[in-house]
Amino acid sequence: MPAADPRTALAPSRNHRPAGAHRHPAPSPAALREDTPPVPADHPAPVRGPRRTRRGHRPRHRYATAAVAAALATLLAVALGACGYGSRAETGGVAKVQPRGERTGGLDEVRLGYFANVTHATALVGDREGFFQKELGGTKVTAQVFGAGPSAVEALNAGSVDIAWLGPSPAVNGYTKAGGRNLRIISGSASGGVSLVAHPDRVSGPDDLRGKRIATPQLGNTQDVALLHHLAEKGLRVDPDSGEGEATVLRIDNKETPAFFRRGDIDAAWVPEPTASQLTAQGGRVLLDERDLWEDGRHVITTMVVSQRFLARHPEAVEAVLRGSVKANAWIGSHPEEARASLNTALERQGGKALPPEVLDPAFENIEVLDDPLAATLARQAEHAERAGLLEKPDLRGIYDLRLLNKVLAERGARKVSAAGLDTG
Repeated sequence: MPAADPRTALAPSRNHRPAGAHRHPAPSPAALREDTPPVPADHPAPVRGPRRTRRGHRPRHRYATAAVAAALATLLAVALGACGYGSRAETGGVAKVQPRGERTGGLDEVRLGYFANVTHATALVGDREGFFQKELGGTKVTAQVFGAGPSAVEALNAGSVDIAWLGPSPAVNGYTKAGGRNLRIISGSASGGVSLVAHPDRVSGPDDLRGKRIATPQLGNTQDVALLHHLAEKGLRVDPDSGEGEATVLRIDNKETPAFFRRGDIDAAWVPEPTASQLTAQGGRVLLDERDLWEDGRHVITTMVVSQRFLARHPEAVEAVLRGSVKANAWIGSHPEEARASLNTALERQGGKALPPEVLDPAFENIEVLDDPLAATLARQAEHAERAGLLEKPDLRGIYDLRLLNKVLAERGARKVSAAGLDTG
């Protein structure tokens, strides 16, 4: 019997969906927290992170009144923390700095949430190097690692996380579905770090996507929106929910995408770092760096969000975490080699595996950490989601509250950042 062509054996038909690829996500409804007016703060800018060099380009760089309700809320928060919202809950041993001194605002702890992604370098390095803990004094920092933005939003809504780092699409989706009552974006974090990577013998360029199977991390996430928008711009019709059409969009967890790519189960992937660099290390070719689609080569990829209730009740703690974020970004910019090593240590401890140099180095170079939330680009991404049929026309007024950030930046003599008219004021 003749040997089967491995490429034919591994490549499913256009309507076949590989195991692990998701047609729809299944987020559970989140209990929304009561709306509370945002805390006022002085407002008077950004301390930019390192200006990175992209591949082959020049530098651009977190009361119920009845006892029963209180008990249910506690049980829900515990369940969320224990049943998979975070891939791993860390309660210590990650940061180099331990709680010491007076507690900030009388709080015992501040609970952070982020991803084990290079695009979350601010959170990973800030936690690892103790920038948040130093600013919070005797208030303990705990962290929970998430695999997807919607899960982080649910945890934020349910009260198991106070402050989180998210992509813009989960932030917008979470905010609009809650009627603007659950979160505020309080800072930027990163720009760039997203590429379309393909098998060079299957896809010749960014215009050659008809009939191809292309992975994104999750239905409705930031990269999913970007790909659907790109396909529409190229005249290719794709159902946003099923991902089927003139090209096939497969929603595959970032951790699984390299295996799908290696087996030939997908032709390309629109993914963030470090997944993009993992694919290139397997022989993939970068067809498109998403920065090329944006004016000045900058677009928001990671934002810092807070529960509105936590912001109103504990502004001192929020300001302390913001100071830690700004200092972490500045340190990453001025100590790139140390920051790269710290990031890899954090990825190993939080994600379970360190990255080899051939993946870590380009992934780190392809992001820019920054304090500016790049609000105008978030508004455009929301428009893209609406056009793709993933979002009804959103009302984003009030999604930003940058007053505490601008206070912190002014204290450092830095320029004020803009909410592009989408702030609480």
